[in-house]
Amino acid sequence: MLKRYLLAPGPTPVPPEVLLAMARPMIHHRAPEFDPIFAEVREGLKWLFQTRNDVLMLAASGTGGMEGAVSNFLSPGDKALYVNAGKFGERWGKLCKTFGVQATELKVEWGQAVNPQQVADALKKDPSIKAVYLQASETSTGVSHDVKALGELIKGYDNTILVVDAITALGVFDIKTDAWGLDVVITGSQKALMLPPGMAFVSVSDKAWALADKAKNAAFYFNFKKERETQTKNQTAWTPTVSLIVGLQEVFRIMKAEGLENMFARQGRLALAMREGVKAAGMALFAKESPSDALTAVCAPDGIDGQAIYKNLRVQYGMTAAGGQDHLKGKIFRLSHMGYADSFDVIAALAATEMVLKGLGHSVKLGSGVGKAQEILMAK
Repeated sequence: MLKRYLLAPGPTPVPPEVLLAMARPMIHHRAPEFDPIFAEVREGLKWLFQTRNDVLMLAASGTGGMEGAVSNFLSPGDKALYVNAGKFGERWGKLCKTFGVQATELKVEWGQAVNPQQVADALKKDPSIKAVYLQASETSTGVSHDVKALGELIKGYDNTILVVDAITALGVFDIKTDAWGLDVVITGSQKALMLPPGMAFVSVSDKAWALADKAKNAAFYFNFKKERETQTKNQTAWTPTVSLIVGLQEVFRIMKAEGLENMFARQGRLALAMREGVKAAGMALFAKESPSDALTAVCAPDGIDGQAIYKNLRVQYGMTAAGGQDHLKGKIFRLSHMGYADSFDVIAALAATEMVLKGLGHSVKLGSGVGKAQEILMAK
């Protein structure tokens, strides 16, 4: 028998209580019993996003929310700036091109965080830029960006919005949507929200809605204005993911019992234990600065194929992690600790990694990383 562990940066494990909630008999999304569930979830999203604005629910992956964040706010020929510091930053550029947006790339070395001054310089050079796109947590590199500083910066531009992909950030570390002036914030169901894949969530500020009123890109399914109008009535414009919404009701009950501050502290403690455990085992972090608390990207030791580490974790020990993407394939592997995770997920991941490395012929002292993580986790 091989017990399975899910330590990939999405999908992430789903709590048993949430699975049981989603296993209830199906209800119709236009029936009266759906109304209070949807209303409770809408309020829970505002609480999690730390916003007074409505948070739209979409039947899509996070990329659907990203696409809507381009098509609903910009017109063909409009100018945008996007931060490319990884695979998902690169996606912003592809989406802008799809909708005819003139997007300027701010390229940042993978493993580095963007310097807010770089964004400030770009906006000063061209104040006609209408939107700045970036990640709060770049999943491909394990790096977080200072969205708080960027929010403060872009507040000073009346005709420019800040759009944040927080798909592996929201629910992991503190993101104050309104207080920081984040105009559009996106997340997905299969990350820290502890649900199966299938939903995207998007908060939109008044400033962004004003831009949406002028946008001329066509949108039928991802029509945010139509969804806003419908969802204020506790319905959706199109057929929703009923079972996921029922599950999300249970997720918020779990989250609220823990509390936001405690949740962020737990995620931060797990991330610290993973990072320090990795280093104690003789490995290096790929993030050169601002490591994300959602996941840890680890450099494969010299002479060891990162894909072999990733594969052997799964085949030998039942542990699904993630490999590197694009030019990082074979050079790094990634371990998630977001969402439904606790101390022993970190300990198991470190123990299995040490065992895989030893099996691949790398010199590692078994227990070195595990011991360091235990010290940190016991000091809470």
